[in-house]
Amino acid sequence: MKPASETSGSRIEPPFRVPWTAFGEDDDYGRSLTLKIGNARQVFRWIPPGCFMMGSPADEAQRGNSESQHEVRLSYGYWLADTACTQEFWLAVWPVNPSHFDACRQNPVENVSWHDAQGFISELNKRLPGLAARLPSEAEWEYACRAGTTTAFSFGPGITPEQVNYHGEHPYAGGAPGIHRGQTVPVASLPANPWGLYEMHGNVWEWCADWYCEYVCEPQSDPRGPPYGKMRVLRGGTWSDPARYARSATRSRIEPAYRPRSTGFRLVLGPR
Repeated sequence: MKPASETSGSRIEPPFRVPWTAFGEDDDYGRSLTLKIGNARQVFRWIPPGCFMMGSPADEAQRGNSESQHEVRLSYGYWLADTACTQEFWLAVWPVNPSHFDACRQNPVENVSWHDAQGFISELNKRLPGLAARLPSEAEWEYACRAGTTTAFSFGPGITPEQVNYHGEHPYAGGAPGIHRGQTVPVASLPANPWGLYEMHGNVWEWCADWYCEYVCEPQSDPRGPPYGKMRVLRGGTWSDPARYARSATRSRIEPAYRPRSTGFRLVLGPR
């Protein structure tokens, strides 16, 4: 399912080129480009401008207190990695693998702090001038995770362990219990969302660029969070958490120096 190229209140914007990358063939999900470093590669998907309702409706089961629903407009398009950063891609840039679950280099890198992710991105941008890699804003992350959907998950009102890597013994809102893998799984090994993005729900929490703050409930345009704070935003849920934490609207936050074995990140190429 290709994302719309234009939505109400947004301009038509074709996918822009990025140095060091190559366009892929168009497919059912739309446009992609690929970044290669040695034998490691990362695919990025074009996310067009658009509007969406950020947060969760008041009647969504097991919602959090910090998810007040409000309209958000993103006035620009950006390239979002179709998976979390893998251990293989990390090692192509950074010499030490911090991951606890390190048996497979296609597993997401984890056990990284927000500062670690920023250090990796700084080195990547230093090696590849003009790449302008960064972390997604919280709004960019949720817009891409939802992929045009309005349900609790991009797959619908519920999930199963066959779709998402979460603690299957703690299902969502009356769902049937399932397996608990007890660890991460290789990226792109579970179904993609409607825009071709893998494991936006579960597997690892993903760092966002923003400092955490309570939502402003009025409509927002290109929100970036406050200029300072104590904790950074995490999104997506993880292999060790109940299903409720994998919802599209779920917000988490921790101090940026903290390194849990459930935390990774995915990259963005595009305007800050």
